[in-house]
Amino acid sequence: MGKGRENQVEIMDEINIVRAVIEEGYQISPLAVELIKSSNSPDSLLKYVLSTVDDCVFVIEPEHIDLKGFEASRAVSEVASGSSSEIVSRMPSDSASSPALRPVDHEMARILNPLSNNLKETVLVSSVESEPASTLGVPDSNPETDSDILSSREPTLDFIANPVAKSVADPVPNSTNESGSSSFVTASTANSARGSLSSSVKSSLSSGGTERQASSFFGQAGSPSLSASNHVSRTNSLFSNPGNAFPSRPRNEGIRHLSGRNPVTVISDITGHSTCVGEYMQFVQYFRDRYSRLSEILRSRMNARPIESLKRRSFRRGSDGGNEELSIIGMVSDISSTNNGHKILSLEDPTGSFSVLIRNSDKELFELASRLLLDEVIGVTGSVTNDGNLMMATKILQPDVPNSVQRRTGSHGKAVLISDVHVGSSQFLEDAWLDFLDFLKGESDSEEMREVASQVRYLVVAGDLVDGIGIYPDQEMELDILDVYEQYRKAAEYFREVPEHIRVIISPGNHDAVRQAEPQPALPERICVDFPENVTFVGNPALVDLDGVRILIYHGRSIDDLVASVPGVSYQEPAGAVLEMLKRRHLAPTYGSRVSISPEKKDYFIIDPVPDIIHTGHVHTLGVQRYKNVLLVNSGTWQAQTEFQKRVNLMPVPARVPVVDLADFDVKILSFD
Repeated sequence: MGKGRENQVEIMDEINIVRAVIEEGYQISPLAVELIKSSNSPDSLLKYVLSTVDDCVFVIEPEHIDLKGFEASRAVSEVASGSSSEIVSRMPSDSASSPALRPVDHEMARILNPLSNNLKETVLVSSVESEPASTLGVPDSNPETDSDILSSREPTLDFIANPVAKSVADPVPNSTNESGSSSFVTASTANSARGSLSSSVKSSLSSGGTERQASSFFGQAGSPSLSASNHVSRTNSLFSNPGNAFPSRPRNEGIRHLSGRNPVTVISDITGHSTCVGEYMQFVQYFRDRYSRLSEILRSRMNARPIESLKRRSFRRGSDGGNEELSIIGMVSDISSTNNGHKILSLEDPTGSFSVLIRNSDKELFELASRLLLDEVIGVTGSVTNDGNLMMATKILQPDVPNSVQRRTGSHGKAVLISDVHVGSSQFLEDAWLDFLDFLKGESDSEEMREVASQVRYLVVAGDLVDGIGIYPDQEMELDILDVYEQYRKAAEYFREVPEHIRVIISPGNHDAVRQAEPQPALPERICVDFPENVTFVGNPALVDLDGVRILIYHGRSIDDLVASVPGVSYQEPAGAVLEMLKRRHLAPTYGSRVSISPEKKDYFIIDPVPDIIHTGHVHTLGVQRYKNVLLVNSGTWQAQTEFQKRVNLMPVPARVPVVDLADFDVKILSFD
């Protein structure tokens, strides 16, 4: 490192260190910050720590900073650059006496002694994470695998995953009533995990503002006491920070490729990679991942600072006499209203929390704030009051899809998008379904339909292949097939009628025989074996590439939450709910509502990269919409209105099939009713 660069990094302060650590998905204790800051090369030491810290670590402590290893790596680097003559004298005899360290006090020296504190690591099987958007193209060199690799070839129906083994003992529970007790990840569990975001960083810093003590998304380091607020986060960042030189960790792509006439590449899928056992720190890890990745998207569009810096800053007046405008990025932990009708948001990042006021006089901004959801990640720009306790917002930014997103072209043929087949229900529209199978086989009476069928390459099913058992009250009264395995065998019989050249992709839904907690793995082997070889099973959600066209498949259970929470979103226009997901770049923004979410190491609900098509179902109504070159399709159903749907006033749109042209994304709706 040149001398000019060394002089530059000497001024690295606590905020820069904390921010760099946060952007890599970790927290850091004040003692560790002081240790790095006191080094004679803090920038290099920080980069070394971030490149070597174990994935199991949540909060970087002094014992995680390997000073001997750092000095050795510098020595090797200087030998390689021909500077070895200056090295021998600098090699440390122990970590506490290294010239890279200027201990603050004797207690810190004791902490740094490797003999007095040994790091006890818990080894977990890490989930496979996909590459960032810029590197998720489908390479020609991907290894080819058999179709069984793309299906769930291991039992996945138990709700508590073994963190070491990649399979579960019992592939299918005796009872398939998954709407109640089977979901182990509940709102109360998540609430108990919503501990202090940043106490480990803030404990030695001055406090101000309206932060909630011991309450946050990102976990409390070193304390078992938790308060019921909101949330948690991540250890691995999927993004390197373009604003600095801190290295990103190598990671497996997890991309699976199925070659052939109609190739399929599974880019992102939970199947085989779940490590969740429902422990508190896994919630921390989950929310850390969500914040890290979504905030990285926002940072590409705004210059934001850590929340903690607002509380330590002397705010200057702008040229117009008002306070200067600053920007922060945070997760929404609370939304409230004042007596005068203004809104107050509580935002959190891994350094602290802060209150933001949205005045009702700013109609456009207030309307946007009225549509915000708990747990979504947003950016806010505004000025801070003189007492440093409140930000007066002038702008709110959601991750959203960039205006410059390009539509992928060059493919050909058509993809048929369906969902909610509900085989086994007495309301299953078998006649319409058989007409649909005749269409796929090219046996329709209409010549136009036969022409369309000849171009079909893919059939994508977004969940609820069967009706299941015990999903809603008195369901058994409306079942023709009372055994869930018989339901799947009947479905397999139908799918054997689909021509072999059509590649079928099936994702599960809340009626299927997998865990209720999302993300859901693919259907288990016991069920998959009955289906023909042209059927590929993936999880829910799953991002797949169909010969150059990326389709994000999600059953859509979070639509229930969006209809209940976002003004103007309805079951009659389901694509509007999917649009709200896309603006937030997240399929299930609010944790702990109707959707039970398993706190995995990676947040599989983040919409990144931006797909060409988002295909959902669940609500049994049809909707098609386009937004910034992304096609949003909510397919209908093959089930008539049930008694339960009558009670909740849901009018289905059955036997309507969207057919997408993969060359220009034109959509035709075929009717089989």
